[in-house]
Amino acid sequence: MSGSRRGAWLLALGLALSAPLGTAGCGRTAGADSSTGGPGAPAGSGHAAHDSVAATPSPSSDAELCAAIVARWSRKVLDSGTYGDYQSMGLSNGQYDILRAVVDAARAAERRQGASAADELIGRQARTACADRYRHGIPGGGPWR
Repeated sequence: MSGSRRGAWLLALGLALSAPLGTAGCGRTAGADSSTGGPGAPAGSGHAAHDSVAATPSPSSDAELCAAIVARWSRKVLDSGTYGDYQSMGLSNGQYDILRAVVDAARAAERRQGASAADELIGRQARTACADRYRHGIPGGGPWR
């Protein structure tokens, strides 16, 4: 993929992610307890620390970008209990496959060990799977892969 095509793809992905992220603070409550994610957490969320744009530095590689968006959407899917369309999430088909595997593992960890363990597992598995996926550069097969 040429540098200009990659830049355009990353810009489009960034724009797609910025709209939902811009509203992350809208559902926050000042007195949320630790069972819902702590002070400042969105109502009903056990994963508040990852809902803030400021808490996450900008990714510097394709693998880091993959891990950031897969982890973000995995937490949202885990909280909501439903999957969305991978294209509306700004994910490729391959990234969506990673998301589904991460969410399945996180659901099991949440049942056994709680929300904190599930949250840690999401970050760890997203980083590992995305690093493996992008180990040799951007995967072939078109932008949907």
